[in-house]
Amino acid sequence: MSIDRPVRTGPVSAARRRDVIDALRRGAVPESGLDLLATGLDRFEPALDAELDAVASGASVFKAVRGEYGSGKTFFTRWLGERAKRRNFAVAEIQVSETETPLHKLETVYRRLTERLTTSGFPPSALRPVVDAWFYALEEDSLAAGAAEEDLADAVDQLMAARLTDVSRHAPSFATALRGYRTALTSGDEVTAAAVMAWLGGQPHVAASARRAAGVRGDLDHFGAFGFLQGLLTVLRDSGHKGLFVVLDEVETLQRVRSDARDKALNALRQLIDEVHSGRFPGLYLLITGTPAFYEGRQGVQRLAPLAQRLATDFTTDPRFDNPRAVQVRLPGFTQDSLVGLGITIRDLYADGVRDSERVRTVVDDAYIADLAVAVGGALGGRVGVAPRLFLKKLVGDVLDRVDQFDDFDPRQHYALTVKVAEMSEVERNAAAAGPDEIELDLP
Repeated sequence: MSIDRPVRTGPVSAARRRDVIDALRRGAVPESGLDLLATGLDRFEPALDAELDAVASGASVFKAVRGEYGSGKTFFTRWLGERAKRRNFAVAEIQVSETETPLHKLETVYRRLTERLTTSGFPPSALRPVVDAWFYALEEDSLAAGAAEEDLADAVDQLMAARLTDVSRHAPSFATALRGYRTALTSGDEVTAAAVMAWLGGQPHVAASARRAAGVRGDLDHFGAFGFLQGLLTVLRDSGHKGLFVVLDEVETLQRVRSDARDKALNALRQLIDEVHSGRFPGLYLLITGTPAFYEGRQGVQRLAPLAQRLATDFTTDPRFDNPRAVQVRLPGFTQDSLVGLGITIRDLYADGVRDSERVRTVVDDAYIADLAVAVGGALGGRVGVAPRLFLKKLVGDVLDRVDQFDDFDPRQHYALTVKVAEMSEVERNAAAAGPDEIELDLP
C-alpha cells in the first residue's frame, strides 16, 4: 500500500508540537503548525506561493475553494494563512453568517475583518498595533527625510496626507479618523483614542463626542466599506506588512437565507471579485470557501449569471489534472491511504516528545493505525473523507496518551473504539449510521 504522508522538512520545536497535539486532542484544527499535517496539498503549493508573492509585490488575487462538508476547507484556509503569515501578511478569517456577518452588508464584513485581524506578532484584534506601527513608521520616515524634532508633528501630518491621497478620494473619513486618533493619543486622551480606533474598525454606536473630536460623522455603511479596506491595506503596507490575506468561510450558508438577501449577497460577492480584479485593492488576497452545491446549484452561484461566469472552472477532467492556478480549486479530500499516512505522522510527532518514544512507535505501529482508521471510517458510514477530525482525536486522546502514561496499556487488548453521537460534529452525525447512541468497534 502506498501511503500519502505530510512531509516534515526539519525538527519541530516542543512548543509547536505541544500546540498541534493539544488541538488534535480537543478535536480542533490547530492554529499553527499546519504544514505538519498537510496531506495532498503539495500540488497546490507552487501556484499558491506564486500568488502570495504576486500580492506581496502589489497585485491582488481572488480565489474560490470548493469541497464537501468535512473535506478540510477550514484546514486548507488556515494552512494557506500560515504560509501568508510567514511572508509577513496580516490575516483575517471571517465566518459568513446571516445573523452575525451577512455578506450583503459589507460594513459588517469589514467590521469582522478588523475584529479578527491577526499578524505574526499580534493576536486578534491587531488593528490598533498595526495603526500604531504605521504612525511610528511615518515618524521614522519623516526624521530620515530631515525633519527636525520640533517639526515632527507637522512633517508626519504631511507624509500621512501624501500616503493616503488615493484613499482620501474614496474614503476621506478614514484619513480624518486617523488624524483624530493621533491627536487624541498625543494629548493623552486614551478614551477618545480607543473610541476613534473602534470607529476606524467599523464598530457602530461610537460615542458622538469621540466622533466630533475626530471630525467624523455617523457610522460606516455598505458603500464606505470598500474605501476603508483600501485605507487598511495602505496602513498595512506602510507599517511593513506585505499584504492582507482574508478568508470568507462557509459562503454556502447564503443558500439558506431569504431570496432577497441571497440575491444581494451574491451581487456583493460579484462586486468584490470585480474590485479585486480591477486592481483597487493592491496587497489583498481574498479567498472564499463553499460546497460544490453552492457553486453548481440553483440557489447558489448559478442564481447570478455574472457571478457564475467569473467563477466558472472546468472540473470535468481527472482531478489529477486540476489547474491550481484557476480561479476555483477543489480539495481532493481524504482517502484511506492518506488518512493512515496522517495518523503515522501524528504518531511520530507525538513520539518525538515523550520519554519512551520507541514504545509508542512499537505499540501504536503502522498496522494498528490502519486498523483504527478503518474503524473510525466505519463508524461514519464508510465516509473516510469526513473522518480525519474524529480519527485524530481518538488516536491522540484515547490511544497515544494512554500508551504514554500507562506502561501496561495495549490498545489492541484494552481499547475498543467508542463513538458517541454527542462528540460528533453535524457532518459526522449525518455520515454515521442512524439509530444507536454509540457505536463500539473492536479492533483486531
